[in-house]
Amino acid sequence: MKTALILGMSGLIGSKLTTILLEDPYYSKVKVLVRHISLLEHPRLEQILYDYDQPDAAVLKADDVFCCLGTTMKKAGSKAAFIKVDKTYVLETASLLYNNGAKKFALISSIGAKSGSANFYSRVKGEVEEEIKKIGFETVIILRPSILLGKRNEFRFGELLAKGLASALSFLIPDKYKGIDASKVAKWMFLKMQHENNGVYIYESDELQMNNIYEVLSG
Repeated sequence: MKTALILGMSGLIGSKLTTILLEDPYYSKVKVLVRHISLLEHPRLEQILYDYDQPDAAVLKADDVFCCLGTTMKKAGSKAAFIKVDKTYVLETASLLYNNGAKKFALISSIGAKSGSANFYSRVKGEVEEEIKKIGFETVIILRPSILLGKRNEFRFGELLAKGLASALSFLIPDKYKGIDASKVAKWMFLKMQHENNGVYIYESDELQMNNIYEVLSG
């Protein structure tokens, strides 16, 4: 049986993904890196107190890695702080996991991610994608969701406004740019990790919108 490790468990997708992995018997152990131990308990769950500023390679051992780690410009407070979380933490941790034997790496990126983009957010996301591909994982799975739908622990007015406009103008918006439920993205992430092997796979938001995930996988 395999071991999974989740980066960013407390986020919208990370929390959904943790639930999915614990409900499914595919992994014999589900490890999560946390800053504070949560009240969540499960026989197959291992919560690991972790400080990304003082990385401990000894605890970074898993077969499959799910990276949902990320922040916002507002929460980070500066471009430098944003890069530290969304790029430095991700790449440093990924490299340590690879060195410890991890074979597969799934990454939550963003719609429009592109290294060299004029948009700061999109450029950083694109740079992370490119660097992850170079590390050496046998399988790299990259998901680029649009605006995420779901209940957050924090209030984001801009995102709420965007969701409202997206709902009202849904008939005018291409599927690629429509909001997508975080639980659907998490499910895609898990199922693709099971089915994809040896290569780099990138999924845009319109692909993630497809309802019959199992049909897509079998096709």
